[in-house]
Amino acid sequence: MSQAAMWSASTVAATVAATAAADTQLLEAAWREQPALIVSLKDMVEIESPSADAAGLSKMADYTEKRLRALGANIERRKGTRGPGEIVTATFTGGGSKRILLIAHMDTVYPVGTLQSQPYRIEENRIYGPGIADDKGGIALILHALKMLKEAGWRDYGRLTVMFNADEETGSMGSGELIANVAAEHDYVFSCEPTPDKPEGILLGASGTGTVHIQVRGRASHAGASPEMGRNAVIELSHQLLQTEDVAKDVPGTQLNWTMSQGGVVRNQIPERASATGDMRLTVPDGFDRLEAALKERIKNKRVPDTETTVSIERGRPPYVASDAGRELARKAEAIYAEINRPLTLIPGTGGATDAGFAGRSGKAVVLESFGLAGFGYHARNEYITVDSIVPRLYLMTRMLQEVSKP
Repeated sequence: MSQAAMWSASTVAATVAATAAADTQLLEAAWREQPALIVSLKDMVEIESPSADAAGLSKMADYTEKRLRALGANIERRKGTRGPGEIVTATFTGGGSKRILLIAHMDTVYPVGTLQSQPYRIEENRIYGPGIADDKGGIALILHALKMLKEAGWRDYGRLTVMFNADEETGSMGSGELIANVAAEHDYVFSCEPTPDKPEGILLGASGTGTVHIQVRGRASHAGASPEMGRNAVIELSHQLLQTEDVAKDVPGTQLNWTMSQGGVVRNQIPERASATGDMRLTVPDGFDRLEAALKERIKNKRVPDTETTVSIERGRPPYVASDAGRELARKAEAIYAEINRPLTLIPGTGGATDAGFAGRSGKAVVLESFGLAGFGYHARNEYITVDSIVPRLYLMTRMLQEVSKP
């Protein structure tokens, strides 16, 4: 193990002494827990678990179930409504009244075999591996934070639920409804996606996602002998794409980019059909309805007569926007980080999408995102977490659980 991953007793003592406002027992426990968490990271990174791989996802479900059972949880495993993976749900019953949900995901974007070219490795303050930050670091953080609190005898919550899904990287289409329904039964939800290493933070907003489909139906004819008899669907599609490319500017809180198109079958036929697909992002709950209405109004303007154009939006994740209560709680997280002399940035938003959107859909729970380990390079060749974020993130999670469990 690298020097960055090993900490002497004098280093720990000096850090604790420098943080007089901190819960010293909890901070010392976090330092003791760091080596075991690093082992857990290695264990999980070496289980390759892309979203479409049933075998790898099953191994991850087995691994997390075993670890959660050892912590005293009741476990339920169920298939998602789509995809090959299972959802692992663990429930702990405490002596308090507050209901808390912790979420993270077991799937990654990396195909089986990636470890051959991108092995788990430690280099100075970084630990590399496919999926190590997104989101096996989040799982490790939950497992070890709960272990720390169990060893401290803490049970001040009423119900503490842990949910690990297996399709986050493909939109959580098989687990999103369950996340939304379970979150609505809780007072707080902490989602454990990674935080950037620079700056470390808590995320206050993330885009929702949708897929926009536009289809044009024209009339086929011979391109050489009777082109005038046809109604060119490709020409009409081109017209529609151009006149809708800026439609989102009239719908605040939405974004649309056309990303794929196709039309025609053979060279010598006026094409009867053409279609395109667009990527939609939104930060407002009614964005789907308003953008769809705006698109339907725009496409009424035709270029090619006798063609028919239809548009629809396949709705994905809802947007995540921290509520006023969420922002207040984020400031508490900022204060907790300050206890250990570490700055915490409250990140306003990202164009990416997370399961915090599903968790916050009902508006019943206070939801915060990015409690995971600090890292970078998600979905890229050299994804990593930083070793020196492990203790602070363990401290943050355990202190936040204590805070929200207070009467």
